[in-house]
Amino acid sequence: MKKPQFPQNAPRRVKRSLFGFLFSRLTISAILILVQFAFVLYALVALQGNVKHAYDVLRVVSMLVIIWLVRKPDDPSYKIAWIIIIMALAPIGSLFYLLWGNTPFNRARLIRIRPIDVARLEAALPSATQAVCEAAPQHRRTCQYLYRIAKMPAWDGTAADYFPLGEAFFASLLADLSRAERFIFLEYFIIDRGEMWDAVLEVLCRKAAEGVDVRVMYDDVGCISTLPRRYDRRLEKMGIRAVRFNRFLPTLNTYFNYRDHRKICVIDGNIGYTGGINLADEYINRRERFGHWKDTAVRLTGSGTANLTALFLQLWDFATGQPTEDLTDYLPTVRAPGDGCVQAFADSPLDNDNVSETVFLNIISSASKSVYITSPYLTLDSGMISALCAAAQSGVDVRIITPGIPDKRLVYLMTRSYYAQLVAAGVRIFEYTPGFLHAKMLTADENIAVVGTINMDFRSFYLHFECGTVFYGGSIVSEVCADIGNIMAQSREIDLHWLASYSWIKSVCASILSLFAPLL
Repeated sequence: MKKPQFPQNAPRRVKRSLFGFLFSRLTISAILILVQFAFVLYALVALQGNVKHAYDVLRVVSMLVIIWLVRKPDDPSYKIAWIIIIMALAPIGSLFYLLWGNTPFNRARLIRIRPIDVARLEAALPSATQAVCEAAPQHRRTCQYLYRIAKMPAWDGTAADYFPLGEAFFASLLADLSRAERFIFLEYFIIDRGEMWDAVLEVLCRKAAEGVDVRVMYDDVGCISTLPRRYDRRLEKMGIRAVRFNRFLPTLNTYFNYRDHRKICVIDGNIGYTGGINLADEYINRRERFGHWKDTAVRLTGSGTANLTALFLQLWDFATGQPTEDLTDYLPTVRAPGDGCVQAFADSPLDNDNVSETVFLNIISSASKSVYITSPYLTLDSGMISALCAAAQSGVDVRIITPGIPDKRLVYLMTRSYYAQLVAAGVRIFEYTPGFLHAKMLTADENIAVVGTINMDFRSFYLHFECGTVFYGGSIVSEVCADIGNIMAQSREIDLHWLASYSWIKSVCASILSLFAPLL
């Protein structure tokens, strides 16, 4: 029997890959953080054993911290997770909360991003906020909330295109980038070198050479294992203005959790893209990781792009410390015919307004017939669980679709831990069998839809910079509903038989993990 032939350099590739992993920025950072955590823990234990009366003082501090936690307006799930930690690690657990919990000691909570000047936006372009409130009174609360709290108007004069797969989005994006004349703004959580990013980068370099203002902002942690540490400097040498958002330093702190999870592309102020798709090959199924990658995106043309432009410049100014002198220089110059209204919005962890979750709760509570949700992750707080269960128990057809193949095993366990309670209330749960469902969408009553970057989990609702677009009526809502129907047709439903046969060991582990979901 003939022996199989292997390339002579195969062992070298394996060694190089292992060497790269061991000395990667991600691995080194993880080791440094673990060392710091161990040192802090050792110091606290040593303090407790050697300093007179330290134990009694820390015990009193723990009691005061727990009372403080109970009285705070934070989410109950978040408070319960910290109370468990404080009691389990008593008496030093309270110090962990004071250092890394949601407290005034966390300097990131004291940072404020300059609010968007709504008056300036509406002075340049007439918005449709009031028109939406009058035409769709069932969604008045959502529209007004985004206008007043998120400082985001609603717009007509906007054409919208829906992309049910990353492949279609990619082709459209390349074509629009190639036609840019004034500026290109890109803001993405993940950029990974490969077919997709190489093609985009080639266009960006060409456009920068033509004098187009090209800016790229990517999250430093999101790209920690996909891009070299100083990749922003490489882009600068190519003529592209680049920012690594919230640069990651391997130190124990809380503000490194605040990641830029948004996906925004704006071209000449007239075309804007957003949705769940990052700039990496798995999103266009050129690289298979977890079966078929199902993701979605939307393209706005016309007035509605103004919000995406304002959101990009707001975070760009925050990251660079250099405020944009005149926002009107970047606003849309065209109006496009559309059969509905749009309202792009964003959420920030640096304030006390949970914009994304509030929008979802408003839409769910106002639904009278149906609520369909797609999300790769499902770690819900008590308010969201109550809203979903109450809607289902009121006769609303509530359906949630999650992945059939997970990308994160522990998160997948937590996702499944919510199934029993939701199904018992009448919520129908589906898992997308062909692979990983990364699309983040919500529709209600077939007359409103949200497409964006927002997962149904604590990170999206509380810790990440996120964005989404609300569509009030129009053909795009019908397209989203139809696509969700196609996803369900390729999914298995979680029924009582499935729940009864689910491993009790996994169920117990998932329940324990779900207690700490707000901290993960």
